Amino acid sequence: MLLSELEERERRFKLALRAGIPVLLLISLVFYSLFVQEGTFQPTLINGFLIAGIIFITIYFNYFLIEMSVKETIVDSTTQSFNEKAFIDKLEVYHPKTLILLVVKNLSTIDDNYSAEKVDLLLYTIIHKLNTTLNQYGLRNPLIGRRYGAEFLIALNKEGYDVKEIFEKFIAENKEINDIAIDYSFSAVTDTEGNIEQILGQLKDLLASPQDKYKNQDNVKNAEEVSQTEQAIIDALNNKHFKLGFRPLENTHTNQIEIYEIVSKLISNDNKEILPRVYLPIINRLGLGIKYDLALVEHIIKLLPLVDKQLSFTFNLSPFSLRNKHFQESFFALLKQHDIQTSRLIIQLYERKTHHDLSGYFKTLATFRAQGIRICIDNFGSSNASMEYMKHFKFDMVQFDRDYVTNLEDGTNMAMLSSLVTMSKDLQILTVAKWVDKTSQKNKLIALGVDYLQGFGIEKPISEETLINRYN
Repeated sequence: MLLSELEERERRFKLALRAGIPVLLLISLVFYSLFVQEGTFQPTLINGFLIAGIIFITIYFNYFLIEMSVKETIVDSTTQSFNEKAFIDKLEVYHPKTLILLVVKNLSTIDDNYSAEKVDLLLYTIIHKLNTTLNQYGLRNPLIGRRYGAEFLIALNKEGYDVKEIFEKFIAENKEINDIAIDYSFSAVTDTEGNIEQILGQLKDLLASPQDKYKNQDNVKNAEEVSQTEQAIIDALNNKHFKLGFRPLENTHTNQIEIYEIVSKLISNDNKEILPRVYLPIINRLGLGIKYDLALVEHIIKLLPLVDKQLSFTFNLSPFSLRNKHFQESFFALLKQHDIQTSRLIIQLYERKTHHDLSGYFKTLATFRAQGIRICIDNFGSSNASMEYMKHFKFDMVQFDRDYVTNLEDGTNMAMLSSLVTMSKDLQILTVAKWVDKTSQKNKLIALGVDYLQGFGIEKPISEETLINRYN
């Protein structure tokens, strides 16, 4: 049984005592005054009202306390683990050595394919199996709570346990429950002294890496280490310390490098590189996404006059920034300030889910298009969102998802890619295939009619200094 269930039973038992004892005393006093002091009980109207009042008070008082008990419950109704409020309150006295966040990443897919009853049973089963696994390692009565959806918090107040080993064992043994396939991810921080909300944010940051499929390698961190990383990211952004890499895109018709895809890193004060998978989740959590995108755009716009006018740059911007009025105004002000050919800027979009206000979003994209900026869909074909966008907005360029390019030997995959290339050509949209590492890949993609190729089989990425020296 979960610690939360034990404590909830104890809480309700104490509440029942609190409710029952005063009522019993009240009834005893009334009957004492009626039967002992007054002698024989007289069925008068006043005594009848008195008895009815006692019964009413007893029922009402118990019902009120039961209702309060339900409202003030410390357990989550679905999983019977602690609810988030109770979990955080418990941490103040629990003083955990390690705090873990366990997430069922494919909950939305499960929701779409199974009934609510099955999903609730699944979440309940996960928590109880996790409790069993922790008990097997000698961790009795661990603190387990549910935040929302399928995010679970676990607090351990004992040292000397390999958290990574425990949770990898649990995941390996519970990849399928009740015939439902489950995709887990987890992160952990140690030495959890400090603001609990900040620590929870750090746990989310550790999970938010776009390399989630390679998760669980470096996801157990010291909270102080995460805080230092956070400060280094803020300082690098404030100082606009970028390190840009440039991946060449070769035109298959002219065999010339005409476009460079930009990948950015931040540089800390001690000259260490901070990768996007590390800093982007933290920047987004701190609400600095627009500031980051503006700083990146400014750097790129200032770079354009330093290189050959035939070169264009493609780079990723957050859709949230693009929709922001302040970002738009600042972006367009930079364009007016610097005399550049705006068609040399190609904004990459990558969204897994279709935006809820498509017409409004397309008006936003049209605003950037009106400035001469080109728009590209990144990872095209990997989600329904990109295909839905193609129905309503004419993009300038599409970059095919990596899986299409790296799996050209598969007949089905090749047929799908061929159809995407044909569709793009019919719509007069330029096509890009990245991750081209082999000559055989290159030849097949050229035969399909892809317009641009990028990868080690074309040319390795170059630094900003090399770019300027080559094209100044």
